[in-house]
Amino acid sequence: MTEVLGSVPTGVGTGIGSMPGTDPRESVKVATGEVDFPFLPELPDRGVGADMIGRTGALLVDINVDLVHRAYRLADHPNTTTRRARDWLRWDLDALEERWETVGLMGSGRVVKVQACGPFTLGAHIELRGGHKIVKDRGAVRDIAASLTEGLGEHVGQLQRRLGATVVVQLDEADVGRVIDGRVTPLTRLDPIRPIPAPDVAAQLQEMIDALGVPVILHSCNVPRWDLTKQLSSVALSLDVTTLDAARDYDGLGSFLDSGGILAAGLVPSTAPKAGAPLQAEELAADLASLIDRIGLPRNVLRDNILVTPTCGLASATPEWAARALELASQVASGLASDPDFAGP
Repeated sequence: MTEVLGSVPTGVGTGIGSMPGTDPRESVKVATGEVDFPFLPELPDRGVGADMIGRTGALLVDINVDLVHRAYRLADHPNTTTRRARDWLRWDLDALEERWETVGLMGSGRVVKVQACGPFTLGAHIELRGGHKIVKDRGAVRDIAASLTEGLGEHVGQLQRRLGATVVVQLDEADVGRVIDGRVTPLTRLDPIRPIPAPDVAAQLQEMIDALGVPVILHSCNVPRWDLTKQLSSVALSLDVTTLDAARDYDGLGSFLDSGGILAAGLVPSTAPKAGAPLQAEELAADLASLIDRIGLPRNVLRDNILVTPTCGLASATPEWAARALELASQVASGLASDPDFAGP
């Protein structure tokens, strides 16, 4: 696992992906300036095609997506939705390239992260032409996964060429649990969507991870699915650690970290805390260290196996808090990396 994931840095902060506002230059400036592990921001405030489903739809090869009755649906031909989403993605890449050049990172091999929905979350939101969700049709799921793999590969290659960077891919699978449990909302109650068993989901994701050939982080802000992740290899995990349950999650997380797994620990609030004492890096570091202590792992895990993120995307944050949240993530991570006892005894 360590060899394949060697380009996923630990002891650093990064973002989940989404940022507030509509200006890619401003967002890129924050996403590259406040953290040591920069990322390509997503700006859902721009509207249709800029949210995570529409943006990922822009990466699909030979598959088009349109907005029909407030839902994304497969389309026969490119349309306004797909063109808008692809334009925004191109402009975001331009902004990142401009920033990369401005700060002297061109050709440096610096690690940068890009994000896209995984095929199961994508399939739980996009409709087939008849109105059913893609996950109702296992063949359609395979087609989407193949198209997304090809599109992400091209996306990664473009970043490598334009920036001379090392690229890490984050697959957002917020709804994979609903797919595994058969809880995706069907077109009608009389025609339910059957569950896709965790081993089948794992096999499809592993095929995609292996084909991409770059380090992959599997992200979800929802309840961890250890029945899925324990069947995957060579993948880092990104979880909201503030909502973990001892009985449900500690064994799974402990086994993952003990085997050398890399965790992007969602720790910093994604929106500004209510009025009170300002949130400090030492306080957050103590919370993370306490979690590792309760699981029963040595403190060096905080240095060697963990990077720090906000608990989820920052699209709902103020611009000021988005910058502060990323700054805190970096401070916590660097403090623990330099001294695992930074959080205190």
